[in-house]
Amino acid sequence: MTQNIFVLGLDELGHEELANLPDAEQYTFHGLLTIDELQGGLISFSDLYGQAVEQLERFEGSIDAIVGYWDFPVSMLLPPLCEKYGLRSKNLEAVVKCEHKYWSRLEQQKVITEYPGFDLIDVDDPQARLPDHMSYPAWVKPIKSFSSEGAHRVANDQELKDALAEERAAAERVGTAFDEVLEQLELPAEIAEVSGGAYMVEEAASGKQYTVEGYSWGDQVEIIGVIDAPTYEHSSSFLQYLYPSALPDDVQTRMTDVTRRIIASIGLTDSTFNVEYFWDEPTQRLNLLEINTRHSQSHAPLFHSVDGVTNHAPMVDLALGNKPHMPTGEGEYPMAAKWFWRRFSDGDVQRVPTDEEVATIEAQHPGVIVEIAAQEGTRLSDADSEDSYSFSLAEIFTAGANEDELRHLYDQCREALIFEIDEVE
Repeated sequence: MTQNIFVLGLDELGHEELANLPDAEQYTFHGLLTIDELQGGLISFSDLYGQAVEQLERFEGSIDAIVGYWDFPVSMLLPPLCEKYGLRSKNLEAVVKCEHKYWSRLEQQKVITEYPGFDLIDVDDPQARLPDHMSYPAWVKPIKSFSSEGAHRVANDQELKDALAEERAAAERVGTAFDEVLEQLELPAEIAEVSGGAYMVEEAASGKQYTVEGYSWGDQVEIIGVIDAPTYEHSSSFLQYLYPSALPDDVQTRMTDVTRRIIASIGLTDSTFNVEYFWDEPTQRLNLLEINTRHSQSHAPLFHSVDGVTNHAPMVDLALGNKPHMPTGEGEYPMAAKWFWRRFSDGDVQRVPTDEEVATIEAQHPGVIVEIAAQEGTRLSDADSEDSYSFSLAEIFTAGANEDELRHLYDQCREALIFEIDEVE
């Protein structure tokens, strides 16, 4: 008899990756709520929880696991849903400690030194200034958001003022729903007085960005890989994710040690995770950017290409109460990358590559996966964006022997994929 695993926000690529897991014939994967339901418009946590329960109650078979690999609200829906159905899952308080950006920094202060200067800021105060103990450049960001929505890099008082004004005018997406989550917890005083829609400022870390992927089996913290995340030149927007990392072993060891200490200290157990860092080689300075209580679906094809199994595998094992096992270097390729094809000016999308054109490219180049992000008939700025500075056209996965081969494959895909976009003011 197969085990029924419900996946919050199950998408087409994720379903394909899950279906290719070892022993996948033992599982039946079911979608639980859609991406549009989970991340569209103003979010109500209680409504989403109720809709999920209603869907599960209609199911006539056994409910053996509930999993998810997306950010909020998925990461915080999982603990209460699993508790209701007696399933193994991470602890909600630990999840919130990691993903509440301000609370996370307070927890980090207890056990590590690898973090930037930070503080809260009143987004509703037109005269708000950078705290005296901090210096520019800095980031303004919500204490909870999707990806990097609402984050602004500011270099002076005027840019800070402009960023806060932009956020005051922006539509509310997450804060109210996050408050619903916070109400379920017994919060320390310094967190209880902070609303779910609050903002904070952090000193901008220098260097290049990297991500440590891993999981916790009980209180045992395991690392499965380090991924490089270079950005476009003169931009904070990601150009690619590259695996395995080109960092020296001693730097990777330092990152994994910091990761183990903070995950253990917070008490995040029975969970996949990824922790993002900045490493500045000239100064040898390491800064922890943020902790995500889920693995990254963006990295799944990379792990599959290089290690032979996607990073979805530990998620499924943990949910079923099995100790995870991840192979190393047993994939078809020595190296893999996810490329972000971006545009840095707005435009009206008149044409995007067709499904047939994408299928032809994927058939011609083994190891290549193309996901078109832009939508025909829309304006780029109307789409939900990963950051405040660029617009995503497509995401392209490549796999090969070395970085030169990965770049060549990416360039070939860009030449073959035709977008038609009209400039706008």
